Amino acid sequence: MDEHSIKALIDAQPDRTSLQQVFYTDDDIYRRDIEELYLKSWLYAGHLSEISAVGDWFLFEMAGESVIIVRSGKGEVSALLNVCRHRGSKICIENRGCSKKLVCRYHGWSYDLDGRLHSAAHMPDDFDQSAIRLKKIHTEVLEGMIYINFAEQAASFEPVREDLGACLRPYRIDKAKVAHRQTYSIKANWKLSVENYTECYHCAPSHPEYTRGHALARPGARSTKEMEAIMARADVCGLSERSVNCVYLDEPGLGTGYAFERYPMWRGHVTGSENGQAVAPLMGDIKDYDGGTTDFQVGPVSFALAYCDYIVIYRFTPVSLNESECDITWLVNGDAREGRDYDKECLTWLWDVTTLADKRIIENNAEGVRSRFYEPGPYSKMEDYTWKFMTWYLQTIRPQAGKV
Repeated sequence: MDEHSIKALIDAQPDRTSLQQVFYTDDDIYRRDIEELYLKSWLYAGHLSEISAVGDWFLFEMAGESVIIVRSGKGEVSALLNVCRHRGSKICIENRGCSKKLVCRYHGWSYDLDGRLHSAAHMPDDFDQSAIRLKKIHTEVLEGMIYINFAEQAASFEPVREDLGACLRPYRIDKAKVAHRQTYSIKANWKLSVENYTECYHCAPSHPEYTRGHALARPGARSTKEMEAIMARADVCGLSERSVNCVYLDEPGLGTGYAFERYPMWRGHVTGSENGQAVAPLMGDIKDYDGGTTDFQVGPVSFALAYCDYIVIYRFTPVSLNESECDITWLVNGDAREGRDYDKECLTWLWDVTTLADKRIIENNAEGVRSRFYEPGPYSKMEDYTWKFMTWYLQTIRPQAGKV
C-alpha cells in the first residue's frame, strides 16, 4: 500500500469509531507503525536493579531489533545495538548476563562495555580499530526506570523528568527492585493489545478480580467521595496530590508523552491483591495506605500502576504483524526479601490473572477483526482515552503533505 492510500484511509476515518480492518492486517501499515511510532518513541526497557553491577546486561527486543542494555560504568547505562560491526552477527544470545567484554561468537570481535571495539584478530595493517564501535541509541533513566529511543534525534526527555519526577519520588522507584518479570505472547496486532489496555469498558465483564477493588472499572469513579478522601490523605501518607495530563496526545509524532493520575480503590481494599490487603512493605517514603492507586505513563506504549506497596510496569511491543508481547515488571521496595516480606505468588496474582484474561479477549478480538465481515464500531463513553490514543496514532503515521 502506497502513502497516498494510507493518507486517504486516515482522512476517511470517522470520529469515535474503531479502525478499519486494514490498519490491523496490512504489512505496509505495520512497517509504518514501526518506523514512525516505535523507532521514534521513548520505550521502557527495564529497571536499574536488573543491571546493578558494572558488566550486567539484558536484552530489549522488538520487531526484529535487539538492544543490549548494559551497566557500562559506575552510574552509566548504555543501550547498544546487538549487531556486530564485522558482518552483522548478533552478539549477545542469552536474555541477560554479566560480561567484562561483549564478544561476538562468530569471529571473536570483542567490544568494551561502552561499545568501543576492543579487539579484532587477523585484520589488515591499515585497519583502524578506533573508528569502529557498536551503534548506540538514546538512553534516559527516570527514577530508576530505563527508557530508550531509536531515533537519530530523539524528542527531549526533560519535560517528562520535570513533571513526573516529583510525582513519582515518594515511591523511590530508584531504590526498588524487580520481584518478578514476565512476558506474555499475544497473537494479535499490537494496536489491539494497546487499545484493550487504554479502556476499562471491558473490566466489569472480563476482570472480576480487578473490578471488585478498583473504582476505575465503574463510570464516574473520579467524582466519588472516595476520590476526595484519598486526595485529602495524600499529604499525610507522603503521596502526591498532583495530576499530569497526557501531553503526547496533542502532539502527533512526539513519542515522549506522559501521564500521572490517582484514583480510588473501593472501601476495604488498600492494594491490588486477591483480598485487597497488603502484599509487600510500603514503597519508598510512603507512610500509610490512603485508599488509592496511581496510573502513570511514559511514551505511547509503556504504562504503569503504582500501589503503595508495589508497582507493575506494562510495555507493549510488536513481534510481527499478527503477534505482540506484553512485558510486565513487578517492583517492590529494595529492602524487601522474598519469603519474608512478600510472597511472589500473592504479589503477582492480580496482574497475572488479569493479563491472562486480557490475552484471551485480545486474541478473540483479533480473530473477529480478521473476519471478512468485520466492520468498525462506535466507541463508548468509557473509551474516550482509547479514541484519543487512536487519534494521536493516526496523525503520527499519517504521511505529511508534500512528502506523499
